[in-house]
Amino acid sequence: MRCFRKYLLKGFVFIFGYKLQIMGMTVIEKILAAHSGRSVVVPGEIVDVVIDARVARDFGGANVVKHMEDHQLGIHDTSKTFFTFDCNPTGSDQKYASNQHKCRTYAREHGLRVFDIDKGIGTHVLIEEGLAYPGSTAVSTDSHANILGAVSAFGQGMGDNDIAAAWHQGSTWFKVPPSVKIILLGDPAPELSAKDLALNLLDQFGANTLLGYAIEIEGDMVEGLTLDQRITISSMATEMGAIIIFFPPNKEVIRYCESRSRMKVDPPVADGDASYIRVEQVDVSGFKPRISRPGKPHDTVALPSERIWIDSAFIGSCTNGRIEDLRSAASILEGRKIAEGVVLKIVPATDRVWQWCLEEGLIEIFKESGALVSNAGCGGCAAGQVGQNGPGEVTISTGNRNFAGKQGQGEVYLASPAVVASSAIAGYITGPDSIPSQPQKRIWEIPDQEAVKPRKTGAATKRPEEITGRVWFIPRDNIDTDMIFHNRYLSITDMDEMGQYTFDNLEGFEDFASRAKAGDIVVAGKNFGSGSSRQQAVDCFISLGIQCVLAESFGSIYERNAINAAFPILTSHRITELKLEDGHELYINFGTGEMRNISRGIPIETDPFSEVQMEIYQKNGLF
Repeated sequence: MRCFRKYLLKGFVFIFGYKLQIMGMTVIEKILAAHSGRSVVVPGEIVDVVIDARVARDFGGANVVKHMEDHQLGIHDTSKTFFTFDCNPTGSDQKYASNQHKCRTYAREHGLRVFDIDKGIGTHVLIEEGLAYPGSTAVSTDSHANILGAVSAFGQGMGDNDIAAAWHQGSTWFKVPPSVKIILLGDPAPELSAKDLALNLLDQFGANTLLGYAIEIEGDMVEGLTLDQRITISSMATEMGAIIIFFPPNKEVIRYCESRSRMKVDPPVADGDASYIRVEQVDVSGFKPRISRPGKPHDTVALPSERIWIDSAFIGSCTNGRIEDLRSAASILEGRKIAEGVVLKIVPATDRVWQWCLEEGLIEIFKESGALVSNAGCGGCAAGQVGQNGPGEVTISTGNRNFAGKQGQGEVYLASPAVVASSAIAGYITGPDSIPSQPQKRIWEIPDQEAVKPRKTGAATKRPEEITGRVWFIPRDNIDTDMIFHNRYLSITDMDEMGQYTFDNLEGFEDFASRAKAGDIVVAGKNFGSGSSRQQAVDCFISLGIQCVLAESFGSIYERNAINAAFPILTSHRITELKLEDGHELYINFGTGEMRNISRGIPIETDPFSEVQMEIYQKNGLF
């Protein structure tokens, strides 16, 4: 295949003197080709991609600055390099405030633009400011940077190593992903929101069947979707395991992007003969409003008939903090009061949305209902400025993920703005058509609280191409970064401190850090490391001296972070053949892909390190 790619030229391939035309390109292939100086790219190919907007947020920005200073890296183009302060724009946490100040100081010294605490969510700001537009590329320390697929731009969340490299080089490597086309058929019910569409798609495809794919969504109904609706659906690509979800821009989206970017845009369109690994047809006419149950965004069910009492409600996030979302909530809250004992927190996505709410009288409606309205930002994600819950607290949220601990220590259900507003009034989860006329009596329960115990830190690991180690066998899928390294420790930048918190949010493995030994090997299931673009979820294993993580598949951002940190990870779909158990001794050869369960004498072969992975590994890191 390497020889095949070597002769790609202007849509043709030359084999033994014969000129053969190859298949057309998908949307992501066109964008990556245009930004890598190539006429054609194909899935599996690794290309160096020029990045149009290079962004670091407030919690990841300080680590990016540290990399830039520690390695004495210059900035490739200051006009394309930005900070966005959206996780904790209030600076309510001392460590966030410290990180923001460090970023501001660096920005002043190097002439970088800061979209500060008054602006809102960085990915939304990129669209509003015309820095992301159809066909453009952007990277951010935000795992939901793929939200930019709503305007047919290529956005990717990355760890701080990657962002620093992009700042310095102006480009970074990408592995061209295969594409899947989803065709939406039929007409959705009038009461169905964009969030409901996303939750229904999650129910159908789960968290990893689309893992590592670029998704293109088409169909007659797609033309009528507004920009806000497209953003809602695209923002949940990460929860589906996808690289990105693209929508073909309609005239409204094109006009908006041209007005914001002040330039003529030429949206990328897939060729008629583009090659897709799968084409799925989905009938949306039977879709119903849904909620996600706590812990798993893809664990969605219809609105429950039994009463699930709530303590708090949250409307906002990059998924549902747009003006259309807040109008929907206001239409339900107007003239009503939030149930006694329930707290409703509302966070607009950007300051522009906040101003619209003020001008249209929505802020007054929210305040009259008893809601707390915060300044624009991300809200409850990543220990943000507002929206977190406490142990035992039950929250219904418009966010995009509800992993254990993601929005606090309680339980979080996901739903549309209309369902969240209705539930806040009722005091239990319900829809707009089932809000009771009179307040309902609730029987209160006292939650249990469990203290977090500190863990011991292990020794550093060595880096040979052949290793042997004791196995930690964790046959679970979708182990997310909050389970690996919880967001309450995100402010930690010293790797030596990270190991003690490894897996302390993974049920059954809370004592992992105290029992793990340098040289151990972790073996897991599918989609390991899904979720946030969290470098610490890799570095904590390095801190403990873990030699390698072997899994059936990895979250795409986690895979990059591990490779760039020179931490060995390997993917194999044949893990079950090894018949591993805890404590078995496992041999792995990174160069050949050979593995052997020494304890049982069972050998298998899998894909070895790629050339890029081996090069970075041998250099002991991206830098």
